[in-house]
Amino acid sequence: MSQPDAPSEGRPGGSVYDRLLTDLHEGRLQPGMRLLETELAERLGVSRTPVREAIRQLEADGLVTHVPRQGAAIRTLDYAELMELYEMRAVLEGTAARLAARGASDIEIEELFAINEALAQAGPTREAWVLNRQFHAALLDAAKNRFLRRSTQGLQKALMILGPTTLLQPERAENAVAEHQAVLEAIKARDGVAAEAAMRQHVEGAQRVRVRALRAQPAPDDLGF
Repeated sequence: MSQPDAPSEGRPGGSVYDRLLTDLHEGRLQPGMRLLETELAERLGVSRTPVREAIRQLEADGLVTHVPRQGAAIRTLDYAELMELYEMRAVLEGTAARLAARGASDIEIEELFAINEALAQAGPTREAWVLNRQFHAALLDAAKNRFLRRSTQGLQKALMILGPTTLLQPERAENAVAEHQAVLEAIKARDGVAAEAAMRQHVEGAQRVRVRALRAQPAPDDLGF
């Protein structure tokens, strides 16, 4: 699901920022984990200045918070925030599918089908994550609405706090391909209502996986009995 902005060489700490976004999405940075400038600078092979700037950018994105007496840490989403994020994702991406049904060119539709076919062949791998990003980015391109793109990209960053893609789970990877296919068939038929409904079902499928994962986590006061 997730697609951060392309690297920006002109932005202070840009390359470090993008690497930290990738670490977050791939699970190397976990919710609640402290961000130590010295440790990150050593691991990334840079000075502390671009690391500090990258952390500030992540804080501006709402991905990092400051914990008293501890410093910067990756934010933790609670159940309500998870539900709100996916509710907004269903609205935004459903709208993108509806607009794509109206405005996508035949070439754009063919490319979406090709990406989804590659996703089907990839299975539950990191490659599937990359292809899924490409699919949703291509769908946004086909929707042809810059304001929708901006809103969706901001939401996708917030979803990175949830960690690795749900497509690493075999059943979810298979279901996602089928759900994409339903969206594409509706877009090809120029049926905006059906395309939006199919995309909402796709988002809800990912949401169910996330909710189950969140409920499986032990509560902070869980004593093991």
